[in-house]
Amino acid sequence: MKNSFILTALFVWFYGSMIAQHQEDSFYATMSLSDAKELKKKHPSEINIISKKRNEAAVLLTDLGGHLLHEQILVHGPGYIYATSEDEAIKAIQQSYIQKVKNVADYTITEDATVQKVLPIINVDSITNHIKELEAFGNRYHTSPSGKQSALDLKIKWEQIAAAYNRDDVSVRLYDHERTPMPSVIMTIEGTELPDQIVVVGGHLDSTSRHLTDRDDPNSRIAPGADDDASGIATITESARALFEIGFKPKRTIEIMAYAAEEIGLVGSKEIASAYDAQNKNVIAVGQFDMTLYNGSAKDIHFVEDKGVTDVELTDFFESLLDYYNSEGAHKITYGFTSCGYGCSDHHSWGTQGFRAAFPFEANFSNSNNNIHTKNDTFSLIGTANHAVKFAKLCSEFLIEVAKDSRKTLATPSYEKDNYTVFVQNKVLSYELDQSLKVEQLQIFDVNGKLVFSSQLTDNNGTMSLTDLVTGVYVVSIKLTSENTITKKIVL
Repeated sequence: MKNSFILTALFVWFYGSMIAQHQEDSFYATMSLSDAKELKKKHPSEINIISKKRNEAAVLLTDLGGHLLHEQILVHGPGYIYATSEDEAIKAIQQSYIQKVKNVADYTITEDATVQKVLPIINVDSITNHIKELEAFGNRYHTSPSGKQSALDLKIKWEQIAAAYNRDDVSVRLYDHERTPMPSVIMTIEGTELPDQIVVVGGHLDSTSRHLTDRDDPNSRIAPGADDDASGIATITESARALFEIGFKPKRTIEIMAYAAEEIGLVGSKEIASAYDAQNKNVIAVGQFDMTLYNGSAKDIHFVEDKGVTDVELTDFFESLLDYYNSEGAHKITYGFTSCGYGCSDHHSWGTQGFRAAFPFEANFSNSNNNIHTKNDTFSLIGTANHAVKFAKLCSEFLIEVAKDSRKTLATPSYEKDNYTVFVQNKVLSYELDQSLKVEQLQIFDVNGKLVFSSQLTDNNGTMSLTDLVTGVYVVSIKLTSENTITKKIVL
């Protein structure tokens, strides 16, 4: 009887210890309900569904369960968002799906001259070399020494780039996190006129390698992460360098962010976006650059459309940039649309906080790089950064047009002696010409050269409704009495 009692006690102790050890490897998160059910069906011991609301679930997930979710169910991204507690996870899925868009700004295309300067100097070798630098760490997993070191080295690299162009308006800082020892890195370019208005571009710095059933140390895995996401970091870095080279001074503040620990539930970007929301920071637009290297589809860039997360108006503006600057010629870029699922990248952190976020991706998700999260995610298997160059051009256009150039530049007219402004917003054309110019007539032509709108002008300032014109690219021509002509491309 005594021996039986001892055996029973030992069993209870051993079983309790195993459960406790398993729980130590677990964390709370939110995720797609369908993904949670699928993971529960395949690996019931790796996930506990705590609460359900609409198509979301609050879960208790093991570390292994997170990796199994990567390998067996998802195409890209962690597929879950880390929560610090059960209450936080449940509260997150209770919130409304309706995005509370804040800090609304007009997105206009007015900076032709500045953009035309930057496009030719985007350097493929700079992007290539930076990807290889990050790949050389071998593993940038968020808890690995090399993961933290990659952040420290990136801070130095960004500081050196700014110093090389004598930019005393640029600062670089590490952003420490609660959930991970790996810091995020943030480069700030101070706005000259509207410093409290912030434009963000970012990508994640960490990498991971998936393993199916073993519980080996993730810090020891080979995870070069060339495409996912050394390519995004190299892309936004080259965009910043190119802006420095042309002497671009933004009116609004630009923040370039390399997020930590994206691969374990968007930890870095979630903490930053939540803090910015709590501090009521005026972030007017966020662009996400996660994977830009692999050319897997017929179209160059695919815009992610995630309802309630990606912002429709900001995504439309990204499209307008490509229509305006990249529809033809040496800088031509084609685009399409895709979706990536729950919590697939850091744009989700910003979108769910109510900030406007957009996510241009390297391919249709069904054609994305199959080598991500493996030892084969290397630059050599792709061999060129030409695809990433297109994203660097788009990133530069986005930063220039949203942050705006504080220097006195002209658009790109056929008559260049005097200042003028011509732009369109919500199908309303606005124009303002120097009073020394004598205006005569305004005409609008479609891409085939057909005259679609004409109006006599009696004032150098004004607006015109273009609601009768279909969406597309047009050319505005303003005739002057001096027989000169001002021309400007617009996108409706």
